[in-house]
This record gives sequence, structure tokens and C-alpha cells, in this order.
Amino acid sequence: MAARNEAASLPHLLHALRTQHLPAACFEVLIADDHSTDDTAALVTAAAAAAPRAILRLVRLPPGLTGKKAALAAAVAQARAPWVVCTDADCRPGPGWLRAYADLLARQPDLHFVSGPVRLTPGGAWFDGVLGLEFAGLVGVGAACIARGRPTMCNGANLAFRRSTFHEVGGYADNLGLASGDDEFLLHKMHQRYPAGVRFLAEARAVVDTPAPATLRTLLRQRVRWASKWPHYRTSAPQQLALLVLGANVSLALGLGLALAWPALGPWVAAAWALKLGADAWLLWPVLALLQRPRWLGWLLPLQVLYAPYALAVGLAGQRGGYRWKGRQVR
Repeated sequence: MAARNEAASLPHLLHALRTQHLPAACFEVLIADDHSTDDTAALVTAAAAAAPRAILRLVRLPPGLTGKKAALAAAVAQARAPWVVCTDADCRPGPGWLRAYADLLARQPDLHFVSGPVRLTPGGAWFDGVLGLEFAGLVGVGAACIARGRPTMCNGANLAFRRSTFHEVGGYADNLGLASGDDEFLLHKMHQRYPAGVRFLAEARAVVDTPAPATLRTLLRQRVRWASKWPHYRTSAPQQLALLVLGANVSLALGLGLALAWPALGPWVAAAWALKLGADAWLLWPVLALLQRPRWLGWLLPLQVLYAPYALAVGLAGQRGGYRWKGRQVR
């Protein structure tokens, strides 16, 4: 895990790791401190001293190195196990999380990269349900694209990779200057090297909970950070998918306006909306079952109405190239 100013969140994550069903002798925990200004480093140091054996270690980034990728790379450099499993410092994995990965790797020892499911927990905002459903859609699309052999997205809050393959593809060296993309760029490079070595772990015990943004401003900053990596993809599948999704949703929104101006188009626009909503429900239902949140499907229509202006705003802001994240101005 990379951590910056996560003293309030880390105790919950450390508790979740202490309750893993996988024996403690089978894994180690490395937390890389990205120059935190709170008590993150002291908290990890104290927890490591209290651990019954040396399974928890603090990795400090040296001066001049900053950012999540640098922190993760520093932790990987000190790791001793053949596989690295990543999550974020504010996440909550369930007790079967590491066991689910271990069982998959025992069944399929030739894998190189595994993407896991991530579920949003309410942040107290009015848009929690809509956001949870949208996030579930990202999980579902990412899983489907991996299954089709054309990976597009994954989430750094829940993924695993073979440590030797990380070094083989150069880790984050070719995109270290980008604040985002520690997950997807690595997925794409490992898939290019080992096309049959990527899987999605579709197991409920592998689900990791991550907190939803509590405010609209926080949400937009997060999404702009994600969108900022779009021009830097080196494979066509993610860009094609982004354009397809944006085009489909903007077309539906424009269709409503055209139907108001020319009522004769109403049945055709209604049919397009029904087709889109039906396809979304077909994709989302098994994902929501995996995440154990089937009630989120009730937010499908509001999400569709809001998605076109939201996606356009985030996409345009992401191309601007600057945003604040973790107390830093990022370019």
C-alpha cells in the first residue's frame, strides 16, 4: 500500500489484514509512506513493533521521490514474496480477500496479473446510490474486457501481479511522471507481454470496500484524475471504449432534445433508451450480485440522465492537465 496522510484510515486497514483467513506466515505487509505530514509513519512503526513477527514493514520514500507510483515501486523493491497484492490505505478488504487470491493462483499458476472487484461504501452524499451503480459498471466493464482479451480498466484498490513480471515490463518507469494510472498502465503492459496471463477474480470474498467521495467537489477531482491518463494509453482498446461510452450517452441526451423538437422521433428515441437501459441492466445485474448490492439497480435511470453532462465535464477537465490530489498540485 502507498499511504500519504492516512493516519485516520490505516488502523481499520491493519485490523482487516490481521483478520485475514490466510495464515500470517504466508504474507507480509509493506506500507510505503509518501512523505506524510500526519502520524502515518509513526502509526505504522508502532504497529510493526507490536506485531508478533516481522510481517509489517514501513517503507519511507527518500527525498525527491513523491507520488503513488514511486511509493508502490519502493515497496515492490523490498518485497520478498513472488506475488504482490495491492490495495489503498483507506480500503477495507474482507477476511477472505488474500485467501481468494491464493486459491486462484494455486489453480492457475501461469497467471501474471489479477484484477479484483471493488465496492463503494456510502460517503454520506446525496449521490451515493448513483455513484455506487456507476462504479459497479466500471467493475463490470473492466471484467468483461479482460474476459474478451482486450483489457481496458482495473482498480488499484484491488489487484495483484507477479513481482518478476513487474520488473520484466519495467514497472512504472515509462509513466512515472503521471500521477494516475498505476493500475491500468501496468495491466496493459503485462497483457501485451502475456496475453493469456490476465484474469478477473469474480469472487465475493475478494471484494474490497473503498469509501465513496463525500462531496461533489471530491468526486470531480477523483474523476478528473482518472480522466487525465486517457491521452497516454498505448493500446487502442481503452480509448475506443471511452469514445463509445461517451458517444452513446451523449447521443441519448441529444435524442431527448430532438424528440421534443420533432415529436415524430419520440418512439425511436424511446426505443434507443429502452435498448440502452436494458443492456446496462443485463451487464450490471451479475456485477451487483457479486458486490451484494442488487438494490443499486434502482438508480439506473437517474444515472443515465446525469451521465452525459457529467462525462463531458470530467473528460474536458481531464484534458486540461492539472488538479489537486492529496494536498499536492499535480500536472
